[in-house]
Amino acid sequence: MTTSRATSARGGGAGGRGRASAREPRPAYECDACGHQPPKWVGRCPECGEWGSVVECTVTGPTVSGKVVSSRMPAEPARPIATISAASARARPTGVSELDRVLGGGLVPGAVVLLAGEPGVGKSTLLLDVAQQWAAGAGSPSLVVSGEESVSQVRLRAERMGTLHDELYLAAESDLAAVLGHLDAVKPGLLVLDSVQTISTGDAEGVSGGVTQVRAVTAALVSVAKERGIAIVLVGHVTKDGQVAGPRVLEHLVDVVLHFEGDKHSSLRMVRGVKNRFGAADEVGCFEMHEGGISSLADPSGLFLTRYSEPVPGTCVTVAMEGRRALVTEVQALIGATVAGSPRRTVSGLDSARLAMVLAVLQRRTERLTLHDREVFAATVGGIRVVEPAADLAVALAVASGGLNLAIAPNLVAIGEVGLTGEVRRVGAVPRRLAEAARLGFRLALVPTGCGPESTGVTPEHMRVIEVTDVRSALQAVARASAE
Repeated sequence: MTTSRATSARGGGAGGRGRASAREPRPAYECDACGHQPPKWVGRCPECGEWGSVVECTVTGPTVSGKVVSSRMPAEPARPIATISAASARARPTGVSELDRVLGGGLVPGAVVLLAGEPGVGKSTLLLDVAQQWAAGAGSPSLVVSGEESVSQVRLRAERMGTLHDELYLAAESDLAAVLGHLDAVKPGLLVLDSVQTISTGDAEGVSGGVTQVRAVTAALVSVAKERGIAIVLVGHVTKDGQVAGPRVLEHLVDVVLHFEGDKHSSLRMVRGVKNRFGAADEVGCFEMHEGGISSLADPSGLFLTRYSEPVPGTCVTVAMEGRRALVTEVQALIGATVAGSPRRTVSGLDSARLAMVLAVLQRRTERLTLHDREVFAATVGGIRVVEPAADLAVALAVASGGLNLAIAPNLVAIGEVGLTGEVRRVGAVPRRLAEAARLGFRLALVPTGCGPESTGVTPEHMRVIEVTDVRSALQAVARASAE
């Protein structure tokens, strides 16, 4: 009897566990800058090192799992999919052809796009051009809200670019309520917010740009976009490793995530699709920065080639894939003098690890080529970065050409991945690569076995395709082509 009373006092076995109530809310602490949750309050976050960013929050414990959830009538009943109109989800062209290519045809009303990139790469310049093109051709105003620059600074950039239009509105705000007020007054079809990390709201705690603020601002803007049918483009910052700054939920809330890439020392810029609910997520758009702003590059392959009056040793051309786009790219290699100790291996635009592997294969699998004690410098032309394995064969031929002082025929392209045994492996999208090379006037191509016209069923016009099994046979084919 005593045991039963004790059990009843503790909750009564299985029956007591079934009637367990929810735990009381308990205090917890969270960093407003990075989201880290320390076990107690501290003045400085141990994760990101930010001072005064740890705030108190409330965490509710688990509830009883046997609670019954009652049903209710939905706001809109389910309908057969064939009776639903897709007109409201049709993309509208922005007037910037390369951006439309990445977006899948243009901006969809009600869509929220996140454009992230490093400082100074040209995000504000590109979106100012997009806003002007939208105002000129979409039939509805566009609104640019800058949280980082004054309206006078943006006006100077617009004047330099020639993007002054009566239907393009400009405001400088850092408060979400003021931004929504501008939306009520202007009623735009496109809103550009530069940047989302500078906007804050009084309905959320934390500093501007913190996890809580960015999450609340983005969620509010997504709700407004869906409710009013406004296309919104958010500019986002990136971290040192190139990732979108802020909480990961930011990328889940938006419909499209784009990365704006480019070297400050090169005029080439690329917009790469990472997430797209309305189209392909592997498209790439190419742009060129100049004094007057930014312009689309429909045919960027010419930027990555050097035209020589005579064949030069140490160069080879390949075709790289950027998303679905084939780009003809030149690889250059310079073999330095013999040095004692560890020679330098310097790359620009290539993967240093793959270059080291290719050098080891050439040293082991070919004759008359000594590289272990010589400096090697390899680079791409035009500032493009090529890290895919399909460029291995071109890198190997460029290095061998420089080491043997053998000039490769200027109308030859090489495509293939090189294995550790010296074999040339198959790669994807070979017909598309060959078609692009043939369009630019290349007449000879070296491809892996099984990627020729007989295997793919595609024969590029005016191009001869040679299948090679390994690096040695590729060098022999290059020697024969150079002698012809």
